[in-house]
Amino acid sequence: MYQYDEYDEMVVKERVAEFRDQVSRRLSGALSEEEFLPLRLQNGLYMQKHAYMLRVAIPYGVLSASQVRMLAHIARKYDRGYGHFTTRQNIQYNWIKLEEAPDILEELATVQMHAIQTSGNCVRNITTEQFAGVAADEILDPRPLAEILRQWSTFNPEFAFLPRKFKIAISSSAEDRAAVRMHDIGVYLYRNDKGERVLRVFAGGGLGRTPILNSQVCEDLPWEHLLTYIEAILRVYNRYGRRDNKYKARIKILVKALGVEAFAAEVDKEWRHLQDGPATLTEQEYARVARYFAQDRYEVLGAHDSMLEKHLAENKRFSQWVKRNVRPHKVSGYATVTLSTKPGAAMPPGDVTADQLEHIATWAEEFGFGEVRIAHEQNVILPDVRLRDLYSLWLRAVDQRLATANVGLLTDIIACPGGDYCSLANARSLPVAAAIAQRFDDLDFLCDLGDLSLNISGCINACGHHHMGNIGVLGVDKDGEEWYQVTIGGSQGNESALGRVIGRAFRAEEMPDVIARLVETYCQLRLEDEPFSDTLLRVSPEPFKANVYRQAAEPNESIPCPR
Repeated sequence: MYQYDEYDEMVVKERVAEFRDQVSRRLSGALSEEEFLPLRLQNGLYMQKHAYMLRVAIPYGVLSASQVRMLAHIARKYDRGYGHFTTRQNIQYNWIKLEEAPDILEELATVQMHAIQTSGNCVRNITTEQFAGVAADEILDPRPLAEILRQWSTFNPEFAFLPRKFKIAISSSAEDRAAVRMHDIGVYLYRNDKGERVLRVFAGGGLGRTPILNSQVCEDLPWEHLLTYIEAILRVYNRYGRRDNKYKARIKILVKALGVEAFAAEVDKEWRHLQDGPATLTEQEYARVARYFAQDRYEVLGAHDSMLEKHLAENKRFSQWVKRNVRPHKVSGYATVTLSTKPGAAMPPGDVTADQLEHIATWAEEFGFGEVRIAHEQNVILPDVRLRDLYSLWLRAVDQRLATANVGLLTDIIACPGGDYCSLANARSLPVAAAIAQRFDDLDFLCDLGDLSLNISGCINACGHHHMGNIGVLGVDKDGEEWYQVTIGGSQGNESALGRVIGRAFRAEEMPDVIARLVETYCQLRLEDEPFSDTLLRVSPEPFKANVYRQAAEPNESIPCPR
């Protein structure tokens, strides 16, 4: 993974000192809250319902074991013993004291971590997929370009005060696992017919109150022009993006208003001033960054392990876990493991305790090369596990409640903290997630049902990405009461789609039955192994809506079995 150089370390150290002074002035009254607001947001510090929340950056979701241990230390010393992994591959602490925030940032800096640009109207954390560098279907490793984007965008003065926040994702696998289409800028890295590294660039995506998938603005862009072309997009957005209405300030509104062709033409016009300029990348610069991600410690191992085969044959639960939570690795004899942070009703999605973080760091060192990944689905990944170690790792993960075999299943719920913490939320996400997880606690049923995504957001800002779930749940306020609106048909990946609202909202206590009715309809109508989205497209939403609203008032105690 990337190691900070002297410039990175100097920048982070100076930012900590600067923020310590700002906090001191706020506590003394020299700064008002209005004056302090933009300063704390630049350091990832939000005021939530009960306390300050600190969002710590995890660039493109990659952590070292020592960094994971530091996150555990922060959780134990400054919070209430846990942290929350977000859909932006970052971590949030929800119970921070203002006077201790500079101390946290100073401790984070000792392991090359910070909270810079995790909030504010700037380029946020650059994201990519959690399996970058190890995925069997990977075309090229996107992490070097993600790191180059991080370096370029951090403290870039031209883009420190954009009309609104800005998010960039990059992917380079046969299957898009980085949710590229929902970002302000999405980039696919691939090889053209000549074997050259090229980029396909999309712009104008985003969720929130106006969900829009981004549109392609450039094809076969030579990779060397990554920064100059993205800079051209940002310049056009900075110039023409609306600043009079924050609800219409995202780049998606600009692209929609101009039309994608006119927007792309503006970008090309701007790019003429930047093309082949100082920001053009070179092979030398790419190699400088890429060497930090090179991994040459793999052993020469066989593609099969006899003891692993024995455990798979004899232990059903282990076999289920391997099927759902273990992915093929590009190196023979290795696998990639997802540790689920969704054990059921007992723990909110994405929450990890300090003790669990300590264990994860140890496993990363013992079973891999000391590296951990965070997925935008809020799970934790160990990228390089030997096949022969899978059973030992599973036993330990079971003991720490990190081995639920539900990755991609209905209870692998993506959820924001919602009204329990967030001052923007209209409703609570976590109790609804817990009630649904409790209702669907039969792992055999879930495995038979197969892939089915459920996303929950506590407000229209869509931090839970509810538009992208096969089933989406949005918390809404109705006369001061919490209600929940349901969408169906969303999906991420190569066939990204936005879900559509099925009808009137429901009370919290109705939600487990509503989900059960949707699942029941799916089971009745799907063809063999047919994904939810395909069934929905084939039969239309009407049967789903009819079953939900016809029987919404009637408790549904039974859960149908998949055919």
